[in-house]
Amino acid sequence: MSKNKKPENNLIKLDTISNVSSLNDVEIREQVQDFYADQALSNKSCCGDDVAKSIYPDDTLSDLPEDLVNFSIGCGDPITIADLQPGEVVVDLGSGGGLDCFMAAKQVGESGRVIGIDMTPEMLNRAESVAMKLGVQNVEFRKGLLEEMPVEDASVDVVTSNCVINLSPDKGKVFSEIYRILKPGGRVSVSDVVTNGELPKSVQEDIIAWGGCVSGALDVEDYQKGLEKAGFVDVRVMAKSDKEGVQYAPDLPIFSAAILAKKSI
Repeated sequence: MSKNKKPENNLIKLDTISNVSSLNDVEIREQVQDFYADQALSNKSCCGDDVAKSIYPDDTLSDLPEDLVNFSIGCGDPITIADLQPGEVVVDLGSGGGLDCFMAAKQVGESGRVIGIDMTPEMLNRAESVAMKLGVQNVEFRKGLLEEMPVEDASVDVVTSNCVINLSPDKGKVFSEIYRILKPGGRVSVSDVVTNGELPKSVQEDIIAWGGCVSGALDVEDYQKGLEKAGFVDVRVMAKSDKEGVQYAPDLPIFSAAILAKKSI
């Protein structure tokens, strides 16, 4: 555990930590975990109650409970662009409340399977509760880190993620783990926050901004290079225009992007 005393909201304040670089990877994960545990327990979507309805096609949200749809902490729609097929095995990284997992489950059908991975027990409990309520049989949730996924080698058709990889302190390891678990010919479909230029130093040093999906975001070019270094081909990182930037950081060069890639056959 961090030696720094945590305030009531469990996030280190800037007057006690001057730079994210003074934290090790474990401490960064602890802060992120505390941030999202609070989201889960307080039933608050960080981006507003109607964000899912503005991101996803209406038919993908049909038959899902309102409390699940309204609890969205993503920045895009990785499910639609994944072009999921019946019978496929999908792993969703940082599955949170499970919204993307349940949408994916409908598309892969009873012959397919969806595995949600999250490190935050409160999020896992929330998602598992929804699964029990809906009686969904082809979704399971596993506790784990993105850098050490509890998934077998070459066992997955598609890896999805929604505004989570930016939170990892070791994104190169995440990309390598994605490559490891994908089958030959498997694909990546991710929505994430990226930058298009350098963030102000004050933002880079802000651990709370890291938890808010800002400080840890990679540059568009670095994201692509990271995936290619891990072995992926046909990598596309498609950032939106600055008029469509992340709503909580309109004055920063930071955007939601759709990321697609493939593992060679």
